[in-house]
Amino acid sequence: MSGLRVEFHPGWLLSQRPYRETSELLEVLTREHGRVGLVARGSRGPKSRQRGLLAPFRPLLLSWLERGELGSLTAVEAAGPDARLEGERMFHGWYLNELLLRLLPRHDPHPPLYDDYAEALGALAGTALEAEAALRIFEKRLLEQLGYGLPLDIDLAADARYDYTPDRGLRAKAGAEPGGISGASLIALRDETLQTRAERDDARRLLAAALEPHVPRDSLKTPRLLREMRALRRQ
Repeated sequence: MSGLRVEFHPGWLLSQRPYRETSELLEVLTREHGRVGLVARGSRGPKSRQRGLLAPFRPLLLSWLERGELGSLTAVEAAGPDARLEGERMFHGWYLNELLLRLLPRHDPHPPLYDDYAEALGALAGTALEAEAALRIFEKRLLEQLGYGLPLDIDLAADARYDYTPDRGLRAKAGAEPGGISGASLIALRDETLQTRAERDDARRLLAAALEPHVPRDSLKTPRLLREMRALRRQ
C-alpha cells in the first residue's frame, strides 16, 4: 500500500524513546505537517548515521514515508547548528517540547507555531531575562494558535489591577481590592515587551492559570525535575 512520501522537510525533534532492539519512536515538529510520529529503524545501531543526528534543539531536514498514524523515517540531515542550551536552559527547552507534545495533536499543522518555537529556542540561549520572557511569549502564542488565546485585546489600564479565571477571563478589580495582575503587565504581555521582574512574574502567574485547564501544571514532568534539581543544589 502506498503512502505519503515527504522529502527533506524542516523539523525539530521533540522526543525519542527506544523501540525494539535498535530502533526509536520519535515525535517531531514540522512546519507543514504539524506534529508527526515516526519510527526510526536501526537508529540506535552502532553503525547508524542517524544516531549522531537525531538530537533535540537541532534544526533537521527529515524524510519519511507516512502510512497511518506512524511514519517511517527514511533520511535525516542537520539543517543548522544546535541551539546553545546549557544547564537550566536545557530544562526550559524540554518544557517547550513537553507543552507541544501535550497540547498539539498529530497532523495539525501550525506554521506560525513552528516559527515561534525556533524563535523561542534562540532566545533561550540569550540572557536569563531574555530566556524567561521567551518562555512566557511562547506560552501566550501557543494558546493563541490552539484557539485558547488570552483576552488581551480589551481596553487595559496600566494603573489598574485585574483578576483572571479561565472561565470568566479578565476582570478589573475595585480600587481597594488587593492582589491581582497589573494592567501594565498585561499590556507588556500583549505587546511582548516583558522587561521588568514584576511584568514577568505577573505573566508567569497568568499563563499558568490559562494553561491549567488544558495541561495541569502538576502533570508536567519538566518543571518538577527542575524544582528537584534546584533543591538538590541548595542542599
